[in-house]
Amino acid sequence: MPGDRLERPGGRLTLLGEGYRVISIDVPQVWNHHEWIHSFEKFLDSMNIHHAHIYGTSLGGFLAQIFAQHRPRRVKSLVLSNTFLETHKFAAAMPWSPVVNWTPSFLLKRYLLTGIRDGPHEPFIADSVDFVVSQVETLSRDDLSSRLMLNVNVASVGSLMLPDSLITIMDTNDYSAVPQQLKDQVNERYPGARRAVLKTGGDFPFLSRPDEVNLYLQLHLRQVGVEPRSDLVQGFTRNGSAGSSKDHKDGGNNFDDNPGDNDDPGSGSHDRDTQYSGSESHYSDEPIPTSTMLANTMLGL
Repeated sequence: MPGDRLERPGGRLTLLGEGYRVISIDVPQVWNHHEWIHSFEKFLDSMNIHHAHIYGTSLGGFLAQIFAQHRPRRVKSLVLSNTFLETHKFAAAMPWSPVVNWTPSFLLKRYLLTGIRDGPHEPFIADSVDFVVSQVETLSRDDLSSRLMLNVNVASVGSLMLPDSLITIMDTNDYSAVPQQLKDQVNERYPGARRAVLKTGGDFPFLSRPDEVNLYLQLHLRQVGVEPRSDLVQGFTRNGSAGSSKDHKDGGNNFDDNPGDNDDPGSGSHDRDTQYSGSESHYSDEPIPTSTMLANTMLGL
């Protein structure tokens, strides 16, 4: 779920240039899953988004499932990477969570970084780890505390109304901070879901393997009936960067999963009341939000 912030030089999700309108967001400063559901729904309302296809990694994948459980009419499909169904294991590993709000920032950062594996990596994976580590240093104590609390508040995903055929599980086959046992539970919960396996990619496949992730996301969207729109390709250069302001003039924040619909434009790229940072898939060097697992979600519409 991270705005432009999920992108680094050389590692970008470029579905916008492939005929899909996408928006990526930062998880706001919320302290429990009820607040998350309320604030995310408020964000969708402010952007005039009625239905969404959601891609979530790790904590972002868990939050996407929680939202789909409690707001089933808002979620058209899910793509889940290296995620989990319940937070009990993380809560047990963090017995000091009741005092997280009083914990100094440097200790929170140190704790977060212990979830990222040290040691030799493939170059692209090493680059993604270096990038994330550098961005952790930019987060405020409240941002750090909020994401940690979302990760350790005891909760589990209930049954979803969404059919398994509208879910794709895209996991990496190498090291991930999410224990394999928890990833296996996701596969067992959705036996009819499509499977996409990345041989390598680490914790941040959208950074380390952007081309493969883009391909699988495109396949998922087509399989759930969302075809690319040629009018969304216009105005973008071959590398996916913005080449025209046409979309903004015509209502650049108007997103819909139905290629044939044209609703009124949304209210803007930022909803300050819910503290989201939302934007189209343009490129930026702004920081990305992390928690023990990166809280990462992208909406495809």
